[in-house]
Amino acid sequence: MPKPWRLTRQAEASLIEIARWTVETFGPRQAAAYEDDLISTCREIAAGTALSQDCRRLIDPDLVEDLRFARAGQHFVVFVEDAEQVIIIDFLHSRADLPRRLANLPLPKGDREH
Repeated sequence: MPKPWRLTRQAEASLIEIARWTVETFGPRQAAAYEDDLISTCREIAAGTALSQDCRRLIDPDLVEDLRFARAGQHFVVFVEDAEQVIIIDFLHSRADLPRRLANLPLPKGDREH
């Protein structure tokens, strides 16, 4: 059974910016399709069916241990998961400076309610 999942404010802001840029660059139909792909990846993460990787092993060994990412199109969906839920931290473009961006992500602390 899938876990509940939610977006942080940062993830919401990134999703809006991705949609805005995609509408301006490729049009509203492509923006809607890409947003659906990103949300579908979030659902797969919550269901435990998305291929994901530990950010520490691939990016920086000093990152928070439970920070993970899954690929969705040209973006990485960065998240943390506990026994009760999945928190989508941000959507980062694959061309971003991932080590710097991941190190500066605002991680939820004590903010894990549904």
